[in-house]
Amino acid sequence: MTISRTRVLFWIVLATVFCTIANALPPTHVIHEKRDRVLSEWRSVGQPKPESLLLVRIGLKQNNLHRANEYLLDVSHPQSSNYGKYWSADRIIDTFSPSDHTIALARAWLIESGISDARISLNRNKGWLELVATAKEAEELLHTQYFQYWNAQTGQSVLICEQYHVPHGIQDHIDYIEPGIRLPAFQQQQPFLHKRDNILIHGASGQMHLPDSDNPDVLTSLGCDKLITPDCIRAMYKIPLATKSHPQNSLGIFQEDNYFHAEDLDLFFENQTTNIPPGTRPLEAMIANADGGGSPSKFGLESALDLQVAYPIVHPQTITVYQTNDHLDAQDSSRGFLDSFLNAIDGSYCTDCASKHCGDGKRANPNPSSESDSRVLCGIYKPANVISISYGGPEQNFPVPYQRRQCNEYMKLGLQGVSVLFASGDNGVAGHDGCLGPSQDIFSPTFPAKSVPTPHNMVLMKVNITTSSCPYVTSVGGTKVLPEHTPSEPESALYNSDGKNILSSGGGFSNVFQAPSYQEAAISKYFATSNPNYPFYEGNWTSGGDSGLYNRLGRGYPDVAAVADNIALWYEGKFGHTGGTSASTPIFAAIINRIVDERLAIGKGPLGFLNPVLYDNEWALNDIVDGSNPGCGTEGFTAAVGWDPVTGLGTPDYEKMSQLFLDLP
Repeated sequence: MTISRTRVLFWIVLATVFCTIANALPPTHVIHEKRDRVLSEWRSVGQPKPESLLLVRIGLKQNNLHRANEYLLDVSHPQSSNYGKYWSADRIIDTFSPSDHTIALARAWLIESGISDARISLNRNKGWLELVATAKEAEELLHTQYFQYWNAQTGQSVLICEQYHVPHGIQDHIDYIEPGIRLPAFQQQQPFLHKRDNILIHGASGQMHLPDSDNPDVLTSLGCDKLITPDCIRAMYKIPLATKSHPQNSLGIFQEDNYFHAEDLDLFFENQTTNIPPGTRPLEAMIANADGGGSPSKFGLESALDLQVAYPIVHPQTITVYQTNDHLDAQDSSRGFLDSFLNAIDGSYCTDCASKHCGDGKRANPNPSSESDSRVLCGIYKPANVISISYGGPEQNFPVPYQRRQCNEYMKLGLQGVSVLFASGDNGVAGHDGCLGPSQDIFSPTFPAKSVPTPHNMVLMKVNITTSSCPYVTSVGGTKVLPEHTPSEPESALYNSDGKNILSSGGGFSNVFQAPSYQEAAISKYFATSNPNYPFYEGNWTSGGDSGLYNRLGRGYPDVAAVADNIALWYEGKFGHTGGTSASTPIFAAIINRIVDERLAIGKGPLGFLNPVLYDNEWALNDIVDGSNPGCGTEGFTAAVGWDPVTGLGTPDYEKMSQLFLDLP
């Protein structure tokens, strides 16, 4: 009996040894990505069954990205002879598609690994190879192990690995592979990625009876230091009443499973405007799983805030809401942050298959019963000329290759003439997860931008995150009207505190993206005239350790700002007020959309990427020189003359900005 047990043990050990040798990493392979942390709300709950089906997506390195800044400035800089001569989606595909050599190398690797050519699909923009594989096949292909992670706060489950490997010879041809090391960006009911539906109730009726007037005497007596109404915003930024609407112009607003409540919108129109009739509704562009939000549980503060600050500025222009439900598909980690949205509006981004490589035009689908996963979303909606977005996540929670690839997609939208604005956040120099480094004192930027509307009584104030660290978007910070000040007096940087939590304009310097050329002079001026008294490092914070608090070489944000405190709002049938850069972003975007309307009326085109023009014409904005954005146990950065990492270049002046942009080709 003893001999029998010994023999059994021997064969078990021997089989284990052979299995280990068979699965050992060959010398031809190297680590491509490795995860260094998992957020505390996620925990491993086991491994997938070997026969489980996965959608494997291989992001191929694109061509000509070293010239991306050159290309974008060529159509965006006011001194360029090609200003406003935007690119088509096909030209973008032709310019940036991976080389045939890159595609062939990646395909050959898959075939040599036992994947038949018939199972491999090439996406329309030629940037992705896709296949459906079993978990066992994917693990053997990438020499990794997948684990199921469960989110204790949301109940969501996602499949990721700690690290994965690729052959050394193709490493330089691949950005990243999914499922990989990235946790999903949207996490349902996650405080820093889900809109907090709390506001401080201000009054019983909310009936304002304020005239839609351009009379300065009327507009300066509105009590805007206590409550920001539509008339306050018009007075502060010299916005005339709109009377026309171009049929090819509609303000775009992105929402993630956050729907407007028609009754709240009508209460707002009835009580706080006189020129917008009840029943006015945005156009709804439903994407993937978006269902219209019929359930009251889906009515959100974010949607209410966006529409109620934007409508009085743009009406009678229309608003288009791009509604997605990506967080519901978080278990499919191959679906990235804003992927469905970009699929639907950008023909150069689409993830449907290239005709010669994918017979029915549908993407590979491990779950055929899920229609939303397989439908072709390629360019089903024309992108709005101006798009406001208030979602994102901390830079430290996204792999760098993922951030860079996502950022390049906003560059491509800019090349097509689309202006993309992101909220800069409400945590000052900190992020949702607090601060970085062993001492938790290093400033924490986020990607690409996000704000959560916050209750004015400061409850849950630190759930906000944001950054517009991507240099190809316009980041919008926040301001406030000081006590006893009128709309015509200078604003201050957004900051409020109850002693425990803060509401503070997000700003600082990216740890991923370097300062772009259009911003270098502004940043240099800030350091020369208002040098922050903090130690700094040059590069990623992981290499800086405790040697500094911020990256001196990083892309600075925000670019601009607008009022973000005491915003009047109707929500759940009650009147109140809220705050955050989720308000300032659609305000600034709505102003830009009005100017685009004026340009279209005289035969000119949209404005595209805004930053080169704004940084070259600081005179067109109201410089904010008061306040700071505290966080990480510091006073943060301070507002200063010119650009600063608190309020950017300043707040809008409609008259000056209109003059500036209408004079451009």
